[in-house]
Amino acid sequence: MNNLVNILQTQHQDILNSLVQHLNISLISLLIAAVIAIPSAILLRRYTKVAEVVLQITSIMQTIPSLALLGILIPLVGIGTVPAVIALVVYAVMPIFQNTYTGFTSIDPSLEEAASAFGLSKFHKLTRIELPLAMPLIVSGLRIAMVMIIGTATLAALIGAGGLGTYILLGIETNNNALLIIGAVLSAALALVFSALIRFIGKLSFKKIMAVFLTLIVLFGGWGIYSTVNKTPSTITIAGKMGSEPEILINMYKDLIQQDNPKQKVELKPNFGTTNFLYKALKAGQIDVYPEFTGTVMETLVKANNYGKNPTKIYRQGKQMLKKQDNLDYLSPMEYQNGYALVVSKSFADKYNLKTISDLQNVEDQVKAGFDIDFYNQKDGYPGIKKTYNLKFGSTNTMQPSIRYKAIASGKVNTVDGYTTDPQIQKYHLVVLQDDKHFFPPYQGAPLVRSKAIDEHPGLKKSLDKLSGKITTEDMQKMNYQVTFQHKKAKTVAHDYLVKHNLLDK
Repeated sequence: MNNLVNILQTQHQDILNSLVQHLNISLISLLIAAVIAIPSAILLRRYTKVAEVVLQITSIMQTIPSLALLGILIPLVGIGTVPAVIALVVYAVMPIFQNTYTGFTSIDPSLEEAASAFGLSKFHKLTRIELPLAMPLIVSGLRIAMVMIIGTATLAALIGAGGLGTYILLGIETNNNALLIIGAVLSAALALVFSALIRFIGKLSFKKIMAVFLTLIVLFGGWGIYSTVNKTPSTITIAGKMGSEPEILINMYKDLIQQDNPKQKVELKPNFGTTNFLYKALKAGQIDVYPEFTGTVMETLVKANNYGKNPTKIYRQGKQMLKKQDNLDYLSPMEYQNGYALVVSKSFADKYNLKTISDLQNVEDQVKAGFDIDFYNQKDGYPGIKKTYNLKFGSTNTMQPSIRYKAIASGKVNTVDGYTTDPQIQKYHLVVLQDDKHFFPPYQGAPLVRSKAIDEHPGLKKSLDKLSGKITTEDMQKMNYQVTFQHKKAKTVAHDYLVKHNLLDK
């Protein structure tokens, strides 16, 4: 509870921003779906067979898993808000269309005949008789769609569209229940509020309902046009992956850029998504910079083979391959590495004087390991460690990354896999064993930048290069700890580091 209160106190503005993002995505999606579904149902109300086909198609579209749909959309429209809205519209069309169609086809035919007998035109019959009678079911469809949209919109965080899903994903990744509660409770509250609001609107007269609907279309349509027209092309957009470390780095990038050019507008997109999403966004020009690691470049982005273990050679090779493959510039790396490590409890290390991975050979039967399933199976994880160091641990268990540190802190295991800058190492007073045979590949962080952005902003490279060779592994671990466990804002931690190391004026 203290953790929850602390996060609410220190991050209330960020939480509010995420709530507004979630609300914007949800309302825009609902309006677009309504504009598509309601007129379609009205047009097809006299064509039963065609309407049934449309219902079948929209029902099938709803069965597509949301992650699969996002994966299909990303190559076509990129990442961010656009694919998120498209996916949400796809899911929302069916209940709105179905309820609208049912509302019209359920009208008593005698009322239709009476309207015709009184000489009402088709338009007046629609607006004065049919729409008012069908409105309760139409509103019900809108309520169902809105609740569905708000729940599904949490996945928008996976592709850089923001929203409350950011807190849910961060909570899962860091095993922070407070973040999970914030994201889940606010999403549920938002769904309940808008469900009640739409129900209230449904009790208004037909004319007032139409006035509300048209007002929303004008407001959000005007906002969308305004945002597009007033988008500043000179803005530098910097994004980062999930977690505290990327957010710290992108705030450093922003401070350094704006110190050299105070008039330069910089937009930050923290918790933007996974490596593949970020890389696609960079190539598509949706973002200009994001921090990436040399090991990830070689393994995932350029898929190099046999690139050795020398950090300098790996960086240079990755830089050349990125330039040749996608015309991207990989700037000078920082000192620290965020690579794999074997981590043991302090009591276990002290008892057997463990300092290196080789030291585990003497106590391998005493090792109780808890590994992430990927680390347990992949060649540069446990299988490679066993072969390189000739190890066979007493017991090994696989577990979710978010709980392995709690397992070692509680004494259920004494050895886990981790990353060298994980803040849990400091929190639980753990010991990182030295990789004395240099098995793990280097993972140095460096800014990955669009070449066009460097051309458009001549001072960009100079600003970012100020971090070259800076930030030790210990420094980054401490900064991650401050953000993750002391709940300091990433921008504050980043600013303090730059000032302390004379990289930024106070």
